[in-house]
Amino acid sequence: MYIRKNQKNLTSSQKKRFVNAVLALKSNGAYDDFVRLHGQYYVSDGDTGLRVGHMAPSFFPWHRRLLLEFERSLQSVDPGVTVPYWDWTRDSSPSSSLWAKDFMGGNGRSSDGQVLTGPFAYSNGYWPITNGVTDEKYLTRQFGRPDRPIALPTKSELAKAIENPVYDASPWNSTASTAGFRNKFEGWTVSERQGGYIHNRVHQWVGGHMTGATSPNDPVFWLHHAFVDLIWIRWQRKHPKSGYLPAKPLAHSDQEHGRVVSLHEPMPPWNAKPSDHLDTRGVYRYEEN
Repeated sequence: MYIRKNQKNLTSSQKKRFVNAVLALKSNGAYDDFVRLHGQYYVSDGDTGLRVGHMAPSFFPWHRRLLLEFERSLQSVDPGVTVPYWDWTRDSSPSSSLWAKDFMGGNGRSSDGQVLTGPFAYSNGYWPITNGVTDEKYLTRQFGRPDRPIALPTKSELAKAIENPVYDASPWNSTASTAGFRNKFEGWTVSERQGGYIHNRVHQWVGGHMTGATSPNDPVFWLHHAFVDLIWIRWQRKHPKSGYLPAKPLAHSDQEHGRVVSLHEPMPPWNAKPSDHLDTRGVYRYEEN
């Protein structure tokens, strides 16, 4: 079993090893495979076919498996590397050490959003964007979304979301289900002004490449989703009698039949089921501080 640490507690050496492993995956093409995979499985309500990555109950287990696959790839480069997490309720400033030159690099410039500092700056020659939804070949960010200012979720907002005892609810999509923790946390059922909009709001706050289907183009994606994964663990601890829903395959008469994954149905592309990823004990744990 290994440990995922809060990024603010990483030593300089740990940061360097993580960055170097990420750059190695970019160099051998494996990193962009993850970018393409995430984009491929970004299926919305308006699209046809199965939804597993987003706007569906399997949002949490699908991304847990994605993180595990990414972490295994990192460990094939450096066995001592794990994915750190970014607690955006505490490290919410653009001056956080997260954005230092030796780690994620900083904000994009105001004219075009291009990130000019850190190991993932295009000018360094190691981080070309080859699988984006836009034409820029360089990584972009726009902290706080200057045209429509936005703030990162707060501790109290997150605590309120975790209070919800129901994992998910019909109709199991992004449009009408306000009862479930998954949908409300993912960020579709409430607007910015209503105080919800948590996971999606972090993507929007970082801006640039983090806002699209190919958001793993920005390596901070993995630190964000490691915290999302930890939040799911916290929710499970708080509601031990509340499990993944839907527990059984939807009836043929249900309008979402064939579109969402129940507890024991496989999640492509791995053929893993949500039930396979409900418990991380024995695989990894989080250092929570």
